[in-house]
Amino acid sequence: MLPDPDTCYCAMQSRDTRFDGWFFVAVSSTGIYCRPSCPAKTPRRENVRFHPTAAAAQAAGYRACLRCRPDAAPGSPDWNLRAGAAGRAMRLIADGLVDREGVDGLARRLAYSARHLRRLLTDELGAGPLELARAQRAQTARILIETTSLPFGDVAFAAGFSSLRQFNDTVRAVFALTPTDLRRRRRSGPAAGQLGSISLRLPHRLPFDAAGLLEFLAERAVPGVEEVDGECYRRTLRLPHGAGVAELTPRSGFVECTLRLADLRDLAAAVSRCRAAFDLDADPAAVDAALVRDRLLAPLVSSAPGRRVPGTVDGAELALRAVLGQQISVRAARSIAGRLADAIGEPLPQPQRTLRRTFPSAAAVAAADPSVLPMPAARRSALQRLAAALADGQITPDAGADRDEMRRRLLELPGIGAWTASYILMRAMADTDAFPAGDHGVLRALGRLDRPADAARAVELAEPWRPWRAYAVQHLWAAST
Repeated sequence: MLPDPDTCYCAMQSRDTRFDGWFFVAVSSTGIYCRPSCPAKTPRRENVRFHPTAAAAQAAGYRACLRCRPDAAPGSPDWNLRAGAAGRAMRLIADGLVDREGVDGLARRLAYSARHLRRLLTDELGAGPLELARAQRAQTARILIETTSLPFGDVAFAAGFSSLRQFNDTVRAVFALTPTDLRRRRRSGPAAGQLGSISLRLPHRLPFDAAGLLEFLAERAVPGVEEVDGECYRRTLRLPHGAGVAELTPRSGFVECTLRLADLRDLAAAVSRCRAAFDLDADPAAVDAALVRDRLLAPLVSSAPGRRVPGTVDGAELALRAVLGQQISVRAARSIAGRLADAIGEPLPQPQRTLRRTFPSAAAVAAADPSVLPMPAARRSALQRLAAALADGQITPDAGADRDEMRRRLLELPGIGAWTASYILMRAMADTDAFPAGDHGVLRALGRLDRPADAARAVELAEPWRPWRAYAVQHLWAAST
């Protein structure tokens, strides 16, 4: 929710970067909108309006500040906290759903009429789905203009515009510059010279425990699909229009991202999924401040501030891997996942280093010969039932799904228990309060902290950690090793 105007103005006066992405500052005397942390001279209070989204500021007639780049601010952590229709819609729009399926497609995913959805988003976010998608396209276009040498016709197509004229008009309206002017102003640095290769920066809020995040991902990296090399995480992507490869390297204040895409129309989806994988829209200051008040967690939080909940680039893949990992070690689950990928994963047209293929689709797993699934019959059956449900759309563990409904549907499947459902919600659906109470690592860590517990006792101990129990789990897992 948008903070009250006085709080917003105080945050802007102090140029507090923690509020970047939470709200946007529109200045009537200049006609521009900014981040709260913009270094420009603070405008007078009577000339300032606050908006919950960049799209709302654009819809009100303001253009983006070229100094603080408000369209590139970290996303609001509110969208992960909010499980309602507005939060789900924002996550789906960021993934490019409106560009692929239109407003009607977005409304179907959320089980609303298009008219009701438009009213709901306008009331809560200050802009309807078309305006929100337009802001997304404008940001994608700017990235392509500034990081590639692609012709503007290709940029317009890749960013989701229906025509070159619409692209030109939107860029002028949002940035008060033509596409040519934007390209001339681009900062020095490597511009991608090859079709489909893009370098960009993904901003995040500090602190950021990059080492803990990379260690978690390295332990679970599926051979041939993903790898961690020093401070760099690489993995293959299955995107709406083709395969891709992402390379993510944490830096100070941002993650350096290089994307190699078969189809540039997948840029918005790839960026959204990479941000989700590294939990880059989190508000670590708020999380840490809440958890450090608990005497049990305080030493863990203080020793690793800014710990993130590792997400995923593919909810279906994460769900399948969760079942693969039931009742076996992380190393064994990783080995089985690698063998499965080698057997039925789709090979990359151009392998990158050790990356050779994408993780198998749900349809491929559902139809797989049992001989390529080296596991007990009961778990194999559970895996293939889940894969079938994923393939036909009964189960959609992604950013746009209703979390309570998804938990119910998962638990209805034979072989899916509370641990698996909570794990999927935590990592595939960004549920900040998901808590796998019976997890062996959680219980072992509690025992080491002199709080021996079973699942029921763990739930009691975790009650003060709401709504950040998923982050508490990351601290406990790290303490259990």
